[in-house]
Amino acid sequence: MAPREEVFKGKKVLVTGGLGFIGSNLAARLVALGAEVFLVDSLIPEYGGNLFNITGIEQKVRVNISDVRDEHSMRYLIQGQNYLFNLAGQTSHIDSMQDPYTDLEINSKAQLYILESCRKYNPKIKIIFASTRQIYGRPEYLPVDEKHPLRPVDVNGINKMAGECYALLYHQVYGIRACALRLTNTYGPHMRVKDARQTFLGVWIRLLVENKPFEVWDGDQLRDFTYVDDAVEALLMVAQSGKADGQIFNLGGDSVISLKDLADLLIKVNGGGRRLIRSFPPDRKRIDIGDYYADFSRIRSLLGWEPKIRLREGLLKTLTFYRKNLKHYL
Repeated sequence: MAPREEVFKGKKVLVTGGLGFIGSNLAARLVALGAEVFLVDSLIPEYGGNLFNITGIEQKVRVNISDVRDEHSMRYLIQGQNYLFNLAGQTSHIDSMQDPYTDLEINSKAQLYILESCRKYNPKIKIIFASTRQIYGRPEYLPVDEKHPLRPVDVNGINKMAGECYALLYHQVYGIRACALRLTNTYGPHMRVKDARQTFLGVWIRLLVENKPFEVWDGDQLRDFTYVDDAVEALLMVAQSGKADGQIFNLGGDSVISLKDLADLLIKVNGGGRRLIRSFPPDRKRIDIGDYYADFSRIRSLLGWEPKIRLREGLLKTLTFYRKNLKHYL
């Protein structure tokens, strides 16, 4: 069920975290579908927002520099919108452990501000919440489906789980249309590469482009990866489908790969480079989840979504983008 232009054409769409990695890619797709796109982003340096991300569509979207923790701003911004793609969040697992109160404010408390604003001022809006596979914690079985127990291993996972629960609660109690996508290792153009706050893969790619070696910690862990265009398609699919209301869906990748093999594939696609195998830093090891890959059969059977971009192709697209644009992301 591909996203249909008639669904979004002329519709008012609010994207929180809209200048960030996934938000900006989604914005470009929404513009192409004819939506009236309103991007909200705090542009706090640690959280990934970047005005360069909307190069080429900056005249076709509206931008408001605001923070989702500002209850009064969200009350105003939410009014009149047909869709809300709620992508704003603090994504760093280490930051959440070192500064748990800020993570709580952004990933949990701010979600209540948003939902209360919707309940009071725009109850007909459709909300798509960007959740994370991190809320599962260390898998009891693989692949992980949506019935797997939720046992987060860090503060970030707990607060993201709360944000997801709030969205679904407001659907159940107040009838506000909401659904959640549990994203896993999304990568591609516009992702944060200057540090590992968003994904370790961004750091690997930056160092490769800079002709520097990158570190692989242990490397036997299994993962799957979702290219950002595939994640955007999933977001649009659940937005347009009434079948998705009140539902939770895993996303995943086209293949499962160890981090060592991923590093080798990345070097091969890059045409050279060097990796260093290191032991896990103690602070990271304590919150590592081990092997993880998703069962995404639920969204495939209900809505027809599945990843289209193979890992090798996605890595090549990402490397090509940063070879050309790295200076804008440092």
